[in-house]
Amino acid sequence: MSTTAQPIVTGVDFVTVPTNDLNAAVAFYGTTLGLPCSVHMPDRNFAEFETGAVTLSVVVAANFPFGYHPNPNPLALHVDDVAAARDALASRGVAFLGDTFDTGVCHMAFFTDPDGNALMLHHRYAPRVTQS
Repeated sequence: MSTTAQPIVTGVDFVTVPTNDLNAAVAFYGTTLGLPCSVHMPDRNFAEFETGAVTLSVVVAANFPFGYHPNPNPLALHVDDVAAARDALASRGVAFLGDTFDTGVCHMAFFTDPDGNALMLHHRYAPRVTQS
């Protein structure tokens, strides 16, 4: 007899993005990437940006118990067209790390924010195939 436990985790509320310079991060995520800023509390050392699916909580990490460590694993930011988004961001000063990568199911273009946090533009162009 098998029973299925009720899930404990029901979603992701936000992803923490560490920074050493909140003003530079706010300019990057708000102006360069064009993400809507839903909360900006410099006196509390953080700002939040909406992606449509997950909130990015940009925090001055030295003021939190986890300290500052840039994330080396890229956050995949969904775009409708990687080439167009890449061109737009390059015109705003974003430097990309190599050519756009084609996996056979999606396109990815890698870059970092001013603090060295890894990001990628991502677009899946083929249906997702899951294992049974």
